[in-house]
Amino acid sequence: MWFFRRMLRVPWTARKTNEEVLKDTETTMSLMNRIRRSQAKFVGHIMRREGLENLITTGRMEGKKSRGIQREKMLDGMTSWMVLGWGQRE
Repeated sequence: MWFFRRMLRVPWTARKTNEEVLKDTETTMSLMNRIRRSQAKFVGHIMRREGLENLITTGRMEGKKSRGIQREKMLDGMTSWMVLGWGQRE
């Protein structure tokens, strides 16, 4: 986003949101889709390997669970946005 702000000469003190800057440049850019795509690539890379990274990513650690609300696993978050984003496949 900084390059769009620099192109438009928006000072850093201006209170413009990223959406306003994108609207001014008349571009459509989905940053979240880029992030999700790179996360999916990374998880695919990790899942093919056997090791500590795979255990942590899938959440299959041995031992007791910690107290309180359990943290969301990386795969749980990814499956939730994959189902919401792509819907049912036939």
